Amino acid sequence: MVTTISRGGLTLPAASTAPAEPYTYHFTRISRNAKTGPMAVTTTSANTCPPNCGLRRNGCYAESGPLAIHWRAVSEGLRGSTFDELLQEISTLRRRALWRHNQAGDLTPSSPGVIDAGLLVRLARANRGRRGFTYTHYSPTPANGAAIQQANQLGFTVNLSAQTLAQADSHASLGIAPVVVVLPQGTIRPVRTPAGRQVVVCPASLGNTDCLNCGICQQRDRAAIVGFPAHGAGAQRVQAIFFKGRPS
Repeated sequence: MVTTISRGGLTLPAASTAPAEPYTYHFTRISRNAKTGPMAVTTTSANTCPPNCGLRRNGCYAESGPLAIHWRAVSEGLRGSTFDELLQEISTLRRRALWRHNQAGDLTPSSPGVIDAGLLVRLARANRGRRGFTYTHYSPTPANGAAIQQANQLGFTVNLSAQTLAQADSHASLGIAPVVVVLPQGTIRPVRTPAGRQVVVCPASLGNTDCLNCGICQQRDRAAIVGFPAHGAGAQRVQAIFFKGRPS
């Protein structure tokens, strides 16, 4: 059970009292990934991913290539540390530093499909004064949606990840967090959702810049949805999911 406290006009979950799970967190202070640029990134063990994620074992970019090797080592506990140690690392980042949480992995659950709201608040607090951002495939149920909205209000940007344009509309209509969506391979121009919302293609995916020099995914109040063209070994499967959600 998660208790709540009141602070700054918000009702926030206190630290979780749920039994500890074998989740592992790896902190990289300077990434060598050309797409992110030399920024801090984290990797979280695969058992944090929601069981209903449509990309799980079905085209997830992190399940192939060099990142998959690193992610497997983190998931098996061969590298990485505890959540408390992760928070300590984040707290040492310089003020206003842009950093990405979970280049692989997702938010920590308290039970299958349910985000641990207490841990997410602690992560958001550790981020204070910095510009952290992440993406989640957890369904925005009332409980998950409240946790995600609170994290964004506290300054830690959590993007809702959609797999189709229709789902992107559904997520955006909630008004709780910015939204991202996968796009077909090779997409280079902005598109519109069925409801007319603009989807801009990730500048780093186009090779125009990197995450460190862009920062659009950290902008919590942006109107545009950010689209990521399918890539990696599983791109065809990701693209198939996208087109299944498009009206014929």
